[in-house]
Amino acid sequence: MIRDLHWRHYAIEAWGLGTFMLVAGAVAVALGAVPAPFGPWLREHPLAARAIFGIAMGTTAASIVYSPWGARSGAHLNPAVTLTYSLLGKLRKADAIAYALAQFAGGAIGFSIIAASAGAPLLGPPAHAIVTRPGTTGTAVAFIAEATISFLLMSVVLIVSNLSKSISRYTGLVAAALIALFITFEAPLSGMSMNPARTLASALQGRDFTDIWVYFTAPPLGMLLAAAAFVTLRGRGAVFCGRFNHTGPHPCIFRCNYDRLA
Repeated sequence: MIRDLHWRHYAIEAWGLGTFMLVAGAVAVALGAVPAPFGPWLREHPLAARAIFGIAMGTTAASIVYSPWGARSGAHLNPAVTLTYSLLGKLRKADAIAYALAQFAGGAIGFSIIAASAGAPLLGPPAHAIVTRPGTTGTAVAFIAEATISFLLMSVVLIVSNLSKSISRYTGLVAAALIALFITFEAPLSGMSMNPARTLASALQGRDFTDIWVYFTAPPLGMLLAAAAFVTLRGRGAVFCGRFNHTGPHPCIFRCNYDRLA
């Protein structure tokens, strides 16, 4: 049984989300330390600051997806994504559980490293450990917003990755662009998570678990609804693989039918 597990894939998922969280913390600190005249301008124009943060994190996500390691594991980096592909029948239950555990562990470790290095500039204001929590519009709006952006992300990923081989190669770029857009425009509503492991990593360092249930329930719900809609319209057989980037020499572990994709 142990020999059937894919330890390298699990380690890569931990590395991937750990790297993402480390970069997120570093970017948050950097934005808070921008000197005059740009620093005060960014504080007066939070949309611009979120856009810069979004571009940085979208670029980070794309870099992980298209790295050799990301290609090997599939670069889910998110327990909600892994759960969705598992329920679509593309990933064994044992692998799905191990992926999720690795993502939680990797995110927590990666963010703890940058938190220990940066200290107060990350954990204190204005970054506040980049904790995801409901905005001024309230918890209900945050839940709906998280479910909605998660639904949109998974819908687009399923459509793009299963259209054709020539188009599927752009799945990671499209997902990264959505991450950047959501951070820019949706973050005031919920903090923009879509990822329970990302939220927990910040909550642990910020010691702020405000309405954390939202970020453990809304993203999986949104993504599973997207998968249900896709299967209803296209059929379960229309999901060919569970990788965001189907390149590289390593065998695919996702009950893959990618070769059947036109």
